[in-house]
Amino acid sequence: MIDYSLNIGGSEWIIIVFVALVLILGTNKLPEAAKKIGKAMNEYKKAKEGIQEQMKDLTSENLKIDGPVENERKKLEMIGKSLGVDPKDKTDDELRNLISSKIGKPEGSAKN
Repeated sequence: MIDYSLNIGGSEWIIIVFVALVLILGTNKLPEAAKKIGKAMNEYKKAKEGIQEQMKDLTSENLKIDGPVENERKKLEMIGKSLGVDPKDKTDDELRNLISSKIGKPEGSAKN
């Protein structure tokens, strides 16, 4: 089998794309195109940050637990029930993992 792939690195692709843009747009339209690309990148960044902020707000939402809770197992069961997890026949670790997956936190951060 013959391999016809081009061994072109990352920085060489930037040069190839730049030369193609100059050939297609010409030198007069290139600054205008760069401005439009910059504005589009800025809008994308703003939208991405907005979505990340919304996700952060959702995952950091405090769970309200009413009344005193005697031990950690009861805490886990109450949190699990509030998230729609059935705590029956589950170990504490299984409950922690399910709760962590429901609220979007890494597994190790649920233990305090």
